[in-house]
Amino acid sequence: MLSKIEVKDHMTTKCMTLTLDMDVMEAIEKLLKKRITGAPVLDFHGQIVGMFTELDCMKVVLDAAYNQDFGGTVEEYMTRDTPTVDCETSIVEVAEKFSTTEYRNFPVVEDVDLVGVISRTDVLTALTSIR
Repeated sequence: MLSKIEVKDHMTTKCMTLTLDMDVMEAIEKLLKKRITGAPVLDFHGQIVGMFTELDCMKVVLDAAYNQDFGGTVEEYMTRDTPTVDCETSIVEVAEKFSTTEYRNFPVVEDVDLVGVISRTDVLTALTSIR
């Protein structure tokens, strides 16, 4: 039964996005304010080019500590080539992806357009919803 549940049934559709040219400290503040672990990064055409995650934020912390540099843009720190999932992917397939990677969320696409984000918590919610 769980294998019949698709990503589109449990993804977050109103996800926060960041831009390549956004100040990295502003991006960190946005993640903290929303209490999320990462957000998709869009290019100037609105296409997804990566993710900015807590792990990327740690690089900013280290630069601040070692180089006294608190500046930069999201583009300088983000993770490129982030795996995406299709909105019709099975929750089980996404669980398998999560089990073999450090990512806490994946951008969800329909064709090439960003339509949401699916997190580990969303997958667990899907599991409890069938109980």
